[in-house]
Amino acid sequence: MAMDRTTPSGDPVSGLVASAVEYMTDVGQRSVLFLDVLRQRGDQYREHVAQTAPHVLSYAAELIMDGRKLDDPVNYALVRIIPPKGIEIDLKRRPFVVVDPRAGHGPGIGGFKADSEIGVAMKAGHPCYFIGFLPEPMPGQTIERIAWAEALFLEKVIGLHPDADGKPCVIGNCQAGWAVMILASLRPELFGPVIVAGAPLAYWAGVHGKYPMRYSGGLLGGSWLTALAGDLGGGKFDGAWLVQNFENQNPSNTLWTKQYNVFSKVDTEASRYLEFERWWGGHVNLNAEEIQFIVDELFIGNNLAAGRIKMSDGESVDLRNIRSPIVVFCSKGDNITPPQQALDWILDLYADVDEIRAYGQTIVYTVHETVGHLGIFVSGGVAKKEHAEFSSNIDLIDVLPPGLYEATFEAKDAETANADLAPGQWVMRCEARTLDDIRAMGGNSPDDERRFEAAKRVSELNLAAYRKFVQPLIKRMVTPELADWMRNTHPLRVQYEALSSQNPFMTAVKAAAEHIQDQRKPVSSDNPFLAFQESISKQIVHALDSWRGSQEALSEAVFLAVYGSPALQAAVGVDPRSAPSRRQEMSTEYRARLQTRIAELKSRVGEGGLREAAIRALLYAGSARGMVDERSLEALRQIRRNVVGKPVTLAEFKTLAREQFFMLLLDREAALAAIPTLLPDNMNERQAAFAAIRDVLSASAEISGEVASRLSRIAELFGLDGREASEKASNVAPFDPKAKAS
Repeated sequence: MAMDRTTPSGDPVSGLVASAVEYMTDVGQRSVLFLDVLRQRGDQYREHVAQTAPHVLSYAAELIMDGRKLDDPVNYALVRIIPPKGIEIDLKRRPFVVVDPRAGHGPGIGGFKADSEIGVAMKAGHPCYFIGFLPEPMPGQTIERIAWAEALFLEKVIGLHPDADGKPCVIGNCQAGWAVMILASLRPELFGPVIVAGAPLAYWAGVHGKYPMRYSGGLLGGSWLTALAGDLGGGKFDGAWLVQNFENQNPSNTLWTKQYNVFSKVDTEASRYLEFERWWGGHVNLNAEEIQFIVDELFIGNNLAAGRIKMSDGESVDLRNIRSPIVVFCSKGDNITPPQQALDWILDLYADVDEIRAYGQTIVYTVHETVGHLGIFVSGGVAKKEHAEFSSNIDLIDVLPPGLYEATFEAKDAETANADLAPGQWVMRCEARTLDDIRAMGGNSPDDERRFEAAKRVSELNLAAYRKFVQPLIKRMVTPELADWMRNTHPLRVQYEALSSQNPFMTAVKAAAEHIQDQRKPVSSDNPFLAFQESISKQIVHALDSWRGSQEALSEAVFLAVYGSPALQAAVGVDPRSAPSRRQEMSTEYRARLQTRIAELKSRVGEGGLREAAIRALLYAGSARGMVDERSLEALRQIRRNVVGKPVTLAEFKTLAREQFFMLLLDREAALAAIPTLLPDNMNERQAAFAAIRDVLSASAEISGEVASRLSRIAELFGLDGREASEKASNVAPFDPKAKAS
């Protein structure tokens, strides 16, 4: 209820005094309550780091494999997520495996909330597993050793689900994304669809005026500072430095907004703030070798898409070896992994979409307009929309023809046709794209590429100098005790410890907060001093954002000027006149295998039966739309299940669909001309197949234009008159839209 701003005589001055008293009372109470929230945060932090296996999963879990007990031990573990009450799991559905990022924070962010990656996958009936880690790395642990441990974890999951209709769908968040992609290229047979969310894969990519984090390595002189931090840590790298690096990207949020939001809404925001801080403050360590690999090979070296990363046995990491669909989540609002860094690896690997198809790859991406980096895999809104749609349709994505697609989402309403075929609140479409659609998002010029190549060379020189002249001295000076002391006194850790109940002052704060809770007097929403408080807050945010903008502009200008110098480039071996490229050409061996495969498919164009003819005809007609709608894919399950011949497994159906797609791609006219030879003499069977094709095509939109023309040609190939076929097909038991595929 609003407080009367005037006295009985209508004196506005007295009303203003009353407002000031009310506001000051509220501010005093909020200040104490806010300090008590910080005390609770500190106590929560101490309890969290004292645990043997701290995490922020909101689900119960059962340990399946402990990486510490492997022949090459790692601090990773595989757990099975126990479904909460009311969630039914179908053991015949492919399992989901969420791999959490080890980027300074502890594990659990993929299952942080009920509306999370794990939550929406379980709601869709999928068994779920989680790969997390402990705070301390095992001695000698490397990125390669972790990859082979995760391969063993996936083998275990596959073994636990022998009847599942497909290999595991593996989700890699943030830095786990590139780790999953590396493993999928080395062991492609272990993977179903791969989902990478907010994962950097093309580390130099970006546009001028945005995303300055990519300049950090060059501005700091390269990775020698990473090596120094590892040496000061006694062979371990403190993840708190990575967290601080994230915080430095948004000073207005770090220094003001995050705390102010709790202070201004302390009666309602405390629990949400504490929940997030439990993860944000759970810092973990990495071995020095691990972080050095990450910085040298990925962030500064940008060697992943270029195929220049080699395993200890000499095998190169080639992302073109991945055979499962790759789904990429990114956002224009993500200043840590912008769309260019999430997608430009595709430009590095392929000349065009035909080359993507030549490698048999299916790549689906979706670009959010506003959500930030953490929101890609934490936001409930994203989970309910993008993650939920992909979880519900992951089997259908697995049978998409090879190529490049963008996933778009349309809200369902009363006008949505066949809405029963699209569970949830959205209809997902996969629309065909070309590499030009990715280029249109912006990227580096040849001059930029030379700059980053020069920064890479400078980093290599500085690191070599550090290792020769400084590192031996640092290693002799740093004792285990000194390394522990430096970790414990990191500013991010101190801010938690200093305001915990270990501080005697905070005990008094706790008692005062308990007293205030009983006498709480929140300020009225129309209090003029509250409006003034909000105005001051906005000015502080604006000032900090302006400061950030100026610093980012300065850092970009310095990087472009220093590393754009022809003299510096020539000095470090970069030709200032060259147009550097990381593009990998198709190997002679692969080209030979491809030609053999092409010849094989052409020779088999006349082989098969009604099922092959129906799939070929459907692909021919449906490709005229340039997109695939989830309603059409749901209807397509009918052909797979029982409309055309005996049911087939998802893997068999995927192979069948891909072969027919490539036959059409290689020689469409020959593939179509062969259809009549594949059909049975029984006209009822032909009409049933035609009815199934028509129903799939009409599930998402009216059949018209080029699609109608192609369907008419199919009718002729099936020996049916176009109009007569359509009428007869209407009387042939069409699928029930409400029937769910197994």
